[in-house]
Amino acid sequence: MRLWISVHLPSLPLEAFRPCWCEPAEYALLDQDRVLTVSIEAAAAGIRPGMRRGSVSAISPSTVLLERDLHKEAIAFDAITMALLQFTPEVTIQDDFSILLNVTASLRLFGGQLALCRCLQTNVKALGFTARIGTAPTALGAWLLARARSTRKLPVRRRAIKMDTMARRLDKLPCDLLPNAVIYADWLSGIGCDCLGQLRALPRAGLQRRTNEKLLESLDKAYGEALELFEWIKTPQLFSARVETHDRIEHADALLIGAHRLILQLVGWLVSHQLAVTRFVLTMEHERGRTAIAPTELEVALAEPAWREEHLVRLLKERLGRIELIAPVIALRLDAAQLTAMLPPTESLFPEPGGSPEEFHRLVELLVARLGKENVLTLVGEADHRPETANCWMPVTDKRPRKTEEPEPLRRPALLLDKPIQLLIRDERPFYGSALKLISGPERIESGWFDDKLAARDYYVGQGVDGTCYWVYLERIADSRWYLHGLFA
Repeated sequence: MRLWISVHLPSLPLEAFRPCWCEPAEYALLDQDRVLTVSIEAAAAGIRPGMRRGSVSAISPSTVLLERDLHKEAIAFDAITMALLQFTPEVTIQDDFSILLNVTASLRLFGGQLALCRCLQTNVKALGFTARIGTAPTALGAWLLARARSTRKLPVRRRAIKMDTMARRLDKLPCDLLPNAVIYADWLSGIGCDCLGQLRALPRAGLQRRTNEKLLESLDKAYGEALELFEWIKTPQLFSARVETHDRIEHADALLIGAHRLILQLVGWLVSHQLAVTRFVLTMEHERGRTAIAPTELEVALAEPAWREEHLVRLLKERLGRIELIAPVIALRLDAAQLTAMLPPTESLFPEPGGSPEEFHRLVELLVARLGKENVLTLVGEADHRPETANCWMPVTDKRPRKTEEPEPLRRPALLLDKPIQLLIRDERPFYGSALKLISGPERIESGWFDDKLAARDYYVGQGVDGTCYWVYLERIADSRWYLHGLFA
């Protein structure tokens, strides 16, 4: 059995244009000098769709009038579609600002129909839009349930999993909700046919003669009696998304709303391509024109590839909290700079008591975002035989050099002294609390001629009378003195 989800966005023309990062206010969107849609605040003031510009100004002078912008609507619609790709690769768009998703294979992954609908609603809301969601075994059935307006007299139940349940709910919907039946609305109303159930009860031969084949075809598709074919949307090979702030943002923390929307698009794009990101760049655009200022770039590097929304947003939040803007921001752009193949999580039979490696990497990345790259370091080996210079510290997010070959294991102490301690000589043996018995060695090191720090030493493991082991060496260059250089655990 298949299951489709329809995400209908009735207020997209207004929500794509209005300053959605500001406080709610009275907005009315005009299309050819007539009101197309209004905000909740404008509706409360008495503004209704279909009014002319002069009527709006007379009824509510404080209402802000906006002209419809098809380009901004297309950008907003594409952003929502891109974000929803994280739930299924089979996504297609429909007329009247609707997105159809075939989620048959995604139900178990996201915890069932209700949980998946909540995730969709949460993502659409995070993008700054409101949606009505319908589910049904057919795509057109889900689309009709999502578009239907619920009233007190006729409440609409928008979710159906079984075919018979969907048929009962579609039967109650008005006929003019079906696009191919709109031009016959007056004739259907005249013969007493007001809902889809009554339309299906009419004789098919007579209905076909008085209407057309498309009406019957769409009716059959909605009820699952005809095959539905769709063309799935295709995503670009490179990811780069941009959003305008609609206002001059002067504090970096306030940019997280727009950055979150860009992250949602990035996650959808990554999942659709089965990729993970290891480095992305957030570009903050400033003023243009004569007072133009170069954009500010914020680069976020990850210790391990990631594609989870909450993790990426948390890292970006930490980084935004640590920067100071040189000028107000008017737009944001997000680019995926470095990508790698997505590795699905593995479930082990016996989980590690200290947490999984993925959890450790998330902790490291959070520390880097909060403290800075230069303050979270890891120890790496250097190609040098001298113990004091054989290791160095480097940022944990930097790429570590590959080892060409594994050296032979050496017996080295757990603690190395910052400065070797010169030892006394008793009975021709080094003395540290007691005369040390040399139990292994020597390990001869002669290096440093290339940087004027020549070291010629013979290292031994010395043991005291209490069994404690020390790492000592004999300096062969000067006057053959003994030094303590490390302590064994």
